[in-house]
Amino acid sequence: MPTRRRAAALAAVLLIGSLTACGQEARGGSRYKPEAGKGGTIGLAMPTKSSERWIADGKNMAEQFRRAGYKTDLQYGDDKVENQVAQIENMITKGHRLLVVAAINGSALTDVLQRAHDAGIPVISYDRLILGSPYVDYYASFDNEKVGRLQGQYILDRLKLKKPDKGAEKHYNIELFAGSPNDNNTKYFWSGAMKVLDPYFKTGQLVVRSKQTEMNQATTQDWNGGIAQKRMDDLISKSYGDEKVDAVLSPYDGMSLGIISALKSAGYSAKDLPVVTGQDAELASVKSIARGEQTQTVFKDTRKLAKQAVQMGDAVLTGKKPEVNNTTDYDNGKRVVPAYLLNPVSIDKSNTQLLVDEGYFTAGQLK
Repeated sequence: MPTRRRAAALAAVLLIGSLTACGQEARGGSRYKPEAGKGGTIGLAMPTKSSERWIADGKNMAEQFRRAGYKTDLQYGDDKVENQVAQIENMITKGHRLLVVAAINGSALTDVLQRAHDAGIPVISYDRLILGSPYVDYYASFDNEKVGRLQGQYILDRLKLKKPDKGAEKHYNIELFAGSPNDNNTKYFWSGAMKVLDPYFKTGQLVVRSKQTEMNQATTQDWNGGIAQKRMDDLISKSYGDEKVDAVLSPYDGMSLGIISALKSAGYSAKDLPVVTGQDAELASVKSIARGEQTQTVFKDTRKLAKQAVQMGDAVLTGKKPEVNNTTDYDNGKRVVPAYLLNPVSIDKSNTQLLVDEGYFTAGQLK
């Protein structure tokens, strides 16, 4: 009889434990620890300080998380995967409540995110989708395919190409650059641009004289401006004799400035530079646009992106459901990650004042 009573008591304890666990899952998963409410430390893992936008992203998120009632641990990986992994491991060891990660290499974090999951720490993928892990809870970014469409359409508009026409006599020379091969966003930027430009390649109105028309031929490791400059040097010397480059698809401002340096070294002046696109509205590029050198950039207000990531993180940690507007398109190979996407804006010489009106830069900074 005593043995039976002990067995019954043990069964009752196990049943209660099971029901408690079910109740936690019904509230969104015990790993989120919503009962803890506000407070604790948020780990912010950013990729590099070599780009002013990432410095601004980290600063904006840190400030907004602090205003929301959290401490922050902001780290930069200096474009070295091993640095970022070590930084995230340290954040997990310290017991941070949430990780917000802008990955250097989207495919290199599988093991460390397993550790975060085991420690009950949720993860928000920031701007660059983390790949190959089921433990990415949310994704905050911009509509990255639209970024590419804006760049491609700007080139068509500046070249006055209104519709594909196989009988058109005029053709324009264009060279194509893509982002870093280890950044998942690269394929979205490229895909968006190609959807716009491809019909004009087929009609011959746009010609890539180098024949480097595939994304893997055009990628630029770590979005490095020096690498882009060297490749542009090579393209000009090998594929352009008497011909001129009319347009360059560049996905990022830091690369655009390197490309323009190569063009200037080859004899192009501000008056005959080709159309050169960009992205991130970095101050040096906005000033270049004002001088009539770089032609366009895509403005992504990272203050708003930081705000969205903070709202997501706060909702997760307080037992609420984060706001998302895309639950179908961002498959990281292990799961479709719920995402919130913000809209990018095309900027050229005609509307740089928008950056001042939005408080992104002061009028003095743009002089």
